[in-house]
Amino acid sequence: MTEFIDTHCHLDAAEFGDTQADVVRDAEAAGVNRIVVPSVARSNFETVRTLCQQYPGCAPAYGIHPMYTDDATPDDLATLRDYLKQHSPVAIGEIGLDFFIPHYNQACQEHFFVEQLKLAREFDLPVLLHIRRAQDTILKHLRQVRVRGGIAHAFNGSRQQADEFIKLGFKLGFGGAMTYPRATRLRELSATLPLDSIVLETDAPDIPPDFLERGLPNEPKHLPRIAQTLAELRSMSVEEIAKSTTANALAAMPALSPSPL
Repeated sequence: MTEFIDTHCHLDAAEFGDTQADVVRDAEAAGVNRIVVPSVARSNFETVRTLCQQYPGCAPAYGIHPMYTDDATPDDLATLRDYLKQHSPVAIGEIGLDFFIPHYNQACQEHFFVEQLKLAREFDLPVLLHIRRAQDTILKHLRQVRVRGGIAHAFNGSRQQADEFIKLGFKLGFGGAMTYPRATRLRELSATLPLDSIVLETDAPDIPPDFLERGLPNEPKHLPRIAQTLAELRSMSVEEIAKSTTANALAAMPALSPSPL
């Protein structure tokens, strides 16, 4: 059976209620045998850890999302350090910058981003990057605090920016946004970037693909159909896309085992 890795799914999100068992079962039935679950704040580190213990196909990442940094404290960074030491995540994430949200505190976001990059360097862990409207600033910090790479989640930048992330050792995450015919620039990128730079993700329950009924949460089970779009854009088979993107995900996150434990 063709197997996929969903490199970004917020399995603990409120939209899923208490249906995580169904979400994971449906994903496995569709061939998605590994799901990376990033945290967004200290308040959900433990929830993410518990879910990933409960479902062997899930693997945790711990980090403080830029949209949660206004309420973050130095103690949150200390707690993050403890989780990195004690619980063996596959990455630090979701971290980064978001200059799209109104009234953002850029200085605060950048402070927590840099401090988490330092932790990634200290623990030799990849990072899962949130990069909305902030690609160039993130690249600046990545050049100053070198880490082992990771994934630029929900990539939607230019080809030049894509090339710069790749030079720094990053894979680029593509998901539901790529399935919209009007997303011409994104589809061009997904069709022409080096295949070894691409990983697949859902960002479930967010970024619903074009084929999903409006109002329904996105789920990892939709990843194979998202992969079908990538296969069509690149004139490849879905099996080839699955094999390549799985290898890329494992290269980006070496601690992620290739199959459920």
